[in-house]
Amino acid sequence: MVLCVDFGSTFTKAALVDAEQAVLVGTAQHRTTIDTDVLDGFAACRDELVAAHPEAAGARTLACSSAGGGLRIAVVGNEPLVTAEAGRRVALSSGGAVVAVLGRDDLGESFDAALAAARADVVLLTGGTDGGDEEALLDAAGALAASSWDGPVVLAGNVEARDQVLAILGRLPVEVAGNVVPRIGVLAPESAREAIRAVFLRHVIGGKHLSASDDFAAMVLGATPDVVLLGVELLAEANGSTTPGAGVAVVDVGGATTDVHTVVVGDPEETSLAREVVAPTAVTRTVEGDLGMRWSAATTAAAAAEAGLDLGIGGEVLADAARRRTTEPGLLAGDDEERAVDEALATAAVVLAVRRHAGRAKVVLAPDGRVVERTGKDLRAVDLVVGSGGVLRAAGDALATRVLGAATGHDPDGWQLPETPRLVVDRRTVLAAAGLLALSGMPGGTDVARRLISASVSA
Repeated sequence: MVLCVDFGSTFTKAALVDAEQAVLVGTAQHRTTIDTDVLDGFAACRDELVAAHPEAAGARTLACSSAGGGLRIAVVGNEPLVTAEAGRRVALSSGGAVVAVLGRDDLGESFDAALAAARADVVLLTGGTDGGDEEALLDAAGALAASSWDGPVVLAGNVEARDQVLAILGRLPVEVAGNVVPRIGVLAPESAREAIRAVFLRHVIGGKHLSASDDFAAMVLGATPDVVLLGVELLAEANGSTTPGAGVAVVDVGGATTDVHTVVVGDPEETSLAREVVAPTAVTRTVEGDLGMRWSAATTAAAAAEAGLDLGIGGEVLADAARRRTTEPGLLAGDDEERAVDEALATAAVVLAVRRHAGRAKVVLAPDGRVVERTGKDLRAVDLVVGSGGVLRAAGDALATRVLGAATGHDPDGWQLPETPRLVVDRRTVLAAAGLLALSGMPGGTDVARRLISASVSA
């Protein structure tokens, strides 16, 4: 038995897995007890599961966490369209919310203030291709060393300048990774992603003082979005899409953010036509920090009004209800009126987050021929859309279909939304459990995760 736990910003969710049979035995949830000790909510989940399944008493515990604001990453790079953009993409795929992207033009007098205002947990330092220009990375390292920043740094720039950068950053804790852009047009995120995960475990989990017990840090394997993305990759593998552009999209609606994770089969023709300095990757994640059900409810309502979304509720009524949720994040919808507001906010969060992730695309004629200009990732051929998050887990099938369906279908305005996908909800938090099993290092953990995911896809 393995107990897989997700310490969320609002709820702590626990899934009991029979690892031998790769079966999800039971689930439980409790509000995240950030006001006392996060292990209080975990204990309530565990007690509930043990009462129903006594064999859970001796289960090994694996956990991920986004409690206390999750992981906040500031990217310090060179050109905004090259290494800074590459760093932003890597940071997002690592389970962090990118709170600042500072390029070469930001390294002046305002650099320290901008970095302090971001309230980041870690700085991802990038710049230059391997064997290329070293000056930009050295300048960025110098600005960082001269600033008031005293937190951890993940160094993922030109490897030829590594020793000089380490000497400059001497007083700071540094985790060294491979270059995120080893060559122009090549994005290599894995090494930096692993380094950020290590920093999260070593510095962030303990630094947020979420628990008085060392047990919490011992059980946490990574940031929740990072772990879920591993589960999404396994889901895409189980889904078995082979057609270019097909694949999986997961939309996770939380109290503070709405995350979109996608794994899409690459299209060689589209890749050759696209004008992107940093190559696209099959696995992509975006985080919308202004879209959420509680802490970000007010900005969700404002963004919906700006986009002109018809949510069936008057703009002022929705804005007032959203402001109340921002000031009372523990509010539970207790009547039809409140449930209608939550549906409207969830719909807005899903539609806007998927639009921002997918963007628009058009073919234009340029001096070098026919090219595609895009602002996001083409999701039109995606064949499976999975909803996640408390509002969707608690929703009935009809409501969940309405919310997810609002972000699908052919879009006359050119948004590259999934056109004819199957819609499902991860009601039992299988994605986080599968990611934890794959990350655990336990013998056969990845195989158990694959079988668990395969069973959920076919269900």
